Amino acid sequence: MSQSRLFNYYKTTKKSDLEILLCEDAKEAQELKSVALFFGKEVIVFPDFRATHGDDLRVYKEELHQLFSSLRNYYSAKVKPLIISPLKTLLFEMPQESLLKSRVIEFGEKIEFRAFQQQMLLWGYNFVDMVQVEGEISFRGDIIDIYPPSSKMPLRISLFDNEIEQIKYFELESQRTQKEELESFELTPAFFSLDESEFDMLNERVQKSEFDSLVKDIASLGLWHLDDSGVNFLESKNVKLSRELNAPLIDAYALNKPTISRECFNVEVLEESDDFKEISVSDLHAFLKVHKAKKTTIIASNEAVIKQAGLFDVSGLKILYAPYILNIMGKDELVISLNKQTKIKRRRKSSILLDDLKVGDYVVHEDYGVGIFEGIEQTEILGGVKDFIVIKYIGDDKILLPVENLDAIDRYIASGGSVPVLDKLGKGSFGKLKESVKKRLLEIAGQIVNTAAARELITAPKINVDEDELRAFQKLSGFLYTDDQSQSINEIITQMSSGHIMDRLLSGDVGFGKTEVAMNTIFAAYKSGFQSALIVPTTLLSAQHYRSLHERFDALGIKCSKLDRFVSAKDKTNIIKALSSGDLDVVVGTHTLFDLDFKKLGVVIIDEEHKFGVKQKEKIKELYHNVHLLSMSATPIPRSLNQALSSIKTMSQLLTPPSQRQPVRTFVKAYEEKLIKEVLLREIRRGGQIFYVHNSIDHMPIKLGELKALLPSLRVVMLHSKISATDTEKELLKFEAGEYDLMLATSIIESGIHMPRVNTIIVDGADRFGMADLHQLRGRVGRSNVEGFAYFIVNDKETLTDEAKKRLLALESNSFLGSGSVLAYHDLEIRGGGNLVGDAQSGHIKNIGYSLYLRLLEDAIKLLSNQMEVEKAKVDIKLTISAFVSDEVVKEDRLRIDIYRRLSSCIDSVEIYEIQEEVIDRFGALDAPTKQFFELMVIKVLSLSKGIKSVSNYGQNITITYMDEKKESIKSDSKDDDDIIKAVLKYLRA
Repeated sequence: MSQSRLFNYYKTTKKSDLEILLCEDAKEAQELKSVALFFGKEVIVFPDFRATHGDDLRVYKEELHQLFSSLRNYYSAKVKPLIISPLKTLLFEMPQESLLKSRVIEFGEKIEFRAFQQQMLLWGYNFVDMVQVEGEISFRGDIIDIYPPSSKMPLRISLFDNEIEQIKYFELESQRTQKEELESFELTPAFFSLDESEFDMLNERVQKSEFDSLVKDIASLGLWHLDDSGVNFLESKNVKLSRELNAPLIDAYALNKPTISRECFNVEVLEESDDFKEISVSDLHAFLKVHKAKKTTIIASNEAVIKQAGLFDVSGLKILYAPYILNIMGKDELVISLNKQTKIKRRRKSSILLDDLKVGDYVVHEDYGVGIFEGIEQTEILGGVKDFIVIKYIGDDKILLPVENLDAIDRYIASGGSVPVLDKLGKGSFGKLKESVKKRLLEIAGQIVNTAAARELITAPKINVDEDELRAFQKLSGFLYTDDQSQSINEIITQMSSGHIMDRLLSGDVGFGKTEVAMNTIFAAYKSGFQSALIVPTTLLSAQHYRSLHERFDALGIKCSKLDRFVSAKDKTNIIKALSSGDLDVVVGTHTLFDLDFKKLGVVIIDEEHKFGVKQKEKIKELYHNVHLLSMSATPIPRSLNQALSSIKTMSQLLTPPSQRQPVRTFVKAYEEKLIKEVLLREIRRGGQIFYVHNSIDHMPIKLGELKALLPSLRVVMLHSKISATDTEKELLKFEAGEYDLMLATSIIESGIHMPRVNTIIVDGADRFGMADLHQLRGRVGRSNVEGFAYFIVNDKETLTDEAKKRLLALESNSFLGSGSVLAYHDLEIRGGGNLVGDAQSGHIKNIGYSLYLRLLEDAIKLLSNQMEVEKAKVDIKLTISAFVSDEVVKEDRLRIDIYRRLSSCIDSVEIYEIQEEVIDRFGALDAPTKQFFELMVIKVLSLSKGIKSVSNYGQNITITYMDEKKESIKSDSKDDDDIIKAVLKYLRA
């Protein structure tokens, strides 16, 4: 209740003398910041620095960077802002201002090269070949790459002799510079800004330090030896606690620093008050109606958020555009925030990496065929300016495609990367080809529809669960579900309760919570009186899943067992009996589950489904033909994607990572002892563990010797399939308990193994692994809130095949959270579309491209299933308005194409306003043409939903024509763009 306490403090005291507000953690600090900002206070939030005095500081590099940046802002402020800080952070003395000074680097400035290198060394920068993380610098001839901790991106400085000729930001993934040149930037230290004598003095103190760290240097121990250069912020005049923090906790914290006494905490606690309370609003409109007499402030990050909430009439409300969250109710006052908690979220890709579309790429238009993408062109039509996509065909013929209809094209993908033949406009040859493909696809669709119809006749187990019981079960997980998890669970239970057989693919990146969705499915089956089977590809994964299910289900009286080749014959007999009698509710195991007798089986879940062959999956379907099937995969193989996209399966996706997860940094490197040693030491320094994947069992003892020679004190456990299951489990438990630093193993660790302390993985001979395997292996690290590193080691980059190069390049460029589905699409591109329903279709795919082939198949299935009209509805918008995403707002063409593509695929206006909110967040305020383009897209989706064929205007007179040729006329207040848009939207929303 800290927000209501601070709200009450500012309301009742009207004071501005509060200097420091102490709270428990980073989450509470952000909540308190929202209150202070609401009252117009200047605020600086310190990070949650949870080190113990004397710890190796390399482990806390990220928090230190944030802390030093915050301190620098505090020191430089003319009027000192309020500091909101987690208590633990301020137990330590902070560096004074002189240790955090920065320097401005300007265009045209002359740099004395040696002196600059020396300064960067004293300022704590690491010298590397290629800059990847904050605090690194690279010197390459007349190019300096540097990543200052306070910078949003790394910078590239180009020199002409010793003069700065150019400064630009560059992207880490591609290492490409951005177009925009900078006049100057502020260069901050990676640690302290020391001169040579200060560096030597501090370094001497560090070398004599009583604290134990692997490497005694300033980066590891510097903060603990500031001596007279430290500042104690707790001695400030006006320090308050946000709420009562328990005394034992404070005493424990005080022990961390001898100079901090218990008396430091005899500070005032913000008073609790009944006048204001924190609220949660589920139904906004009903809530506003009930409290309409109160003075109400609505907080929203921008106008799009207001529209998303359906607030089109805001009279009588005070609107405050701000990014924070505050929901408070008093006797006469109401403050409601429409902003949502920000999560690390991968944007939903609308198509096969269309945002990577480059000039010169092949594309397929659904009506005109294969052409070459030539870029975006702006043209004046009917007095308004619009953006068009230019596609070139044979003989330099071109079409201009309005960007709002961008969903009519796809990138061309075919088997084995074949080069397509361009189509000719006006000849109708592509139309004929499309018709012949359609004809063949109708036959395939017929087989699919007949199979689906046969399954429809089977009486499916009716699985449902009481909502309150499900919510109570979900609370036991101890964490908040992501929106995607909640939606997937809802989709699965809805389908299982429909009376029809479910065959669903749950696609979610590694660690995004697929197992939790599976547990909900099992829980729903149990509550409906049905048994569940969870089939996994390895005994290791079987053991781990069993542990998770056992922990969760035991207290609820749900009986589960494990069945794999290592279960004793006696236990196996008992489990089989219990399944057939109905005494057992859940069984988890490997292929030993393929042929069992269940009393009342309701659902079969296949985890890591890409590990099972097509025949194995067909066998599972055959054996369990009358139960629900849920397949789970982090990287759905092309066949599964085909099935999902072509309506054989239904599909749910988890695209949102848990809020604390960070991406795993991925490097492809040649083998080098120095690199391996550096990687191992860095992980051990930060208290983590390492997986070393080496797939040759015979060569493994030699590899173990090499690792011990590099680091004799390294504690290594070696695991592979020839070691007994009992020994493997014992050693795994010891590794989990931290008794080893490194696990040298074959790729047995790939499938679903969950060890949060392992945050670095090294994969030897990475070019010999498939993409799905490498992505799975990478997913074994960085599974908590610690950043993970993956090193894919190849012996010789020069001898790699083109396919291996492409695969590794795709992995290196897609290390962001949620890259699994993108990688599956890359896999499609590299291996080609493959076969559908056992029918060799490579000729057709080559002619029309994989994307259009899939789309036509989907249409054919829908047509035969009576799910769609023959012709897809389209609306022709001919309004004399200027509407386009301006290059003043979004400078990069590829980003504008991505926005156009995503908008063209939207099916309701809320989706459009969500994208508008994101664009404002990423690129800043929108200009008139960009705002108007978003409204144009809203007009498009509303028109389609109302069966409108065209919307056009002549001056103020607007004509709306329906599909049945019925016409309506309306008039706008003037010929101005905004009045025309306003009039059309008013009509469509009526």
